[in-house]
Amino acid sequence: MKVKKRTVWFLTVVSLAAVISVFYIFEDNTPNILTIFSDETIDETDILGVNQNLTQPVNSESDLFQEVRLELANKRSQQKEQLTQKIAADEFTAEEKNEAFNEMDELIKLESSEAMLEMLIKSIGYSDALVRIEGDKVAVKVMSDEVSGKLADEILYVVRSEFKDYVNVSVEFEPFN
Repeated sequence: MKVKKRTVWFLTVVSLAAVISVFYIFEDNTPNILTIFSDETIDETDILGVNQNLTQPVNSESDLFQEVRLELANKRSQQKEQLTQKIAADEFTAEEKNEAFNEMDELIKLESSEAMLEMLIKSIGYSDALVRIEGDKVAVKVMSDEVSGKLADEILYVVRSEFKDYVNVSVEFEPFN
């Protein structure tokens, strides 16, 4: 099991490096990445509207959410592996291989949509969010001690604004432990 995780992570890192390399090859006006992250530029950067004395690091991601994400990632990784084997096998017709390729494409789009929605929900002020999409149903869990209709409406708006078609959204608030 550890070998599969390492392989997936390795392939992810290599893919990311390839995409970034292609981007920088075709982009003429790229700044020097080392300059952006130097100590001098960090010290010169001022965040407007934030009192530096009041800022504290926050690490409140739910272990429960991480476990669910890991289980789902393992399940989807197995699905992708099966689909990849089907695509590579000689015993399947071109139509079956095409269908497997389309399934893999949909799985990747689903993962991307879930990750994007989680990021958007976190951007409106929640420390952690878990989004699961199944067909036209979207289940959202957020870490928050405060529960209100207004907060749920904000989440509903963010989720529905990302879909062209109507989706049934359920929002659940998970208190901090």
